[in-house]
Amino acid sequence: MNHFKLFIGLIVFVMFFAASGTSRAGEIVIGYTGPLSGPAAEYGQDILYGVEMAVKEINAAGGVSVNGNKYTMKLLRADDRVDPVMATNNARRFKASGAVAVFNGVFTTVAPLLKINEEQGNEFIVSAYVSAPKLDTLGNSLLVTATLANDVYVRAFADWALKKGWKKCAMVVTLGAYGDEWRSTFRSYWEKNGGTISADKPANYYAETDFTPQLSAALVSAPEVMLIGGPSPTTALVIEQARSLGYKGAFILIDQANQDYIARMLKGTELMGNLIGVGGPTSLTSPGSAQFARNYTEQYKRMVTWECVLNYTATHALARAITAAGTATDVRKIRASYAKALATPMLGDRYPNEIYGVGPTGRVFVGASVQTITSGKPDPSTVYVWWAKSQKEFDMIKSQTAFKGNEMIWQKH
Repeated sequence: MNHFKLFIGLIVFVMFFAASGTSRAGEIVIGYTGPLSGPAAEYGQDILYGVEMAVKEINAAGGVSVNGNKYTMKLLRADDRVDPVMATNNARRFKASGAVAVFNGVFTTVAPLLKINEEQGNEFIVSAYVSAPKLDTLGNSLLVTATLANDVYVRAFADWALKKGWKKCAMVVTLGAYGDEWRSTFRSYWEKNGGTISADKPANYYAETDFTPQLSAALVSAPEVMLIGGPSPTTALVIEQARSLGYKGAFILIDQANQDYIARMLKGTELMGNLIGVGGPTSLTSPGSAQFARNYTEQYKRMVTWECVLNYTATHALARAITAAGTATDVRKIRASYAKALATPMLGDRYPNEIYGVGPTGRVFVGASVQTITSGKPDPSTVYVWWAKSQKEFDMIKSQTAFKGNEMIWQKH
């Protein structure tokens, strides 16, 4: 009888431990916390699905190789509704379950994660999908950033408009820390290079649908170009409403706004007129990009976005770093191994975007896809290379890239 009770007790213990979500031998746990409900849900889901798709592929190919042993990846997920407290609590639960990395795509929630991810004994890598340059100043040793800083776009977009001879710019950009940084960075560069800001009327792109008050106030200043943007659905409304108010000038889109999505909402690009913004992932032509688009749309029945693309490759980069580190658990060794893991670039023959390395702050070297629309017709995307330190390095990148159908420009700093 005592043996029977002991046996039953052992079964209950094992069942409880298995259900607790803790990592098991041969398993690498990662987590995603982000908006999976509410106004930003679509954005958060795209990030999650990019990570999830990479995890599925890695596991289907045999898992992550570590010193000759194979590990499967396990993805935990939780909604945080862009709430810093919820995001922090989610990350702590992930870490308690053995997570070595946590993915997140909003500056408002990434920042608090960077206050806890270096706690001794509870370390985890933060894989951030955030373009705010401020992230690079925080000095976090366990940060990896999956996208470029938006000041690369600011320079490219402003230079395009100024070369057209447009000097007066009105800003109707989304409210919040992200929009504030865009407005500040853009204003500084624009005015430094001879432009003037004729109006600055931020709006809540997350809650409003009628932007007539802000647009009317901005248009009184007779701008030649307008800096606009936030989530893509409401950015499309801003374009539509600006045109209905008689605006015939050009638009500059901040990098959050997806041109492909906006064009779909507006039933074409005619209303967009003359415009510059981030070129969509499918505007870059390579075998890896085409294959990813087919697989992603088949699995998720969704449009391909940079959110899914860049977090997909970020997950593959993490797997590479784990292999290079020779450990599935030592977070600091894994983070330190990114440079080694990415010394051989991730190219577009295999991946939907390209990664050429990682900088000292953890921001990966990915090109900026820039696309213009001229008189309502899309132009081919151009890739801006912002990290090259010499003509020789830039020429090497041009020789390696699989995006042979897209022009490359070296943006010197």
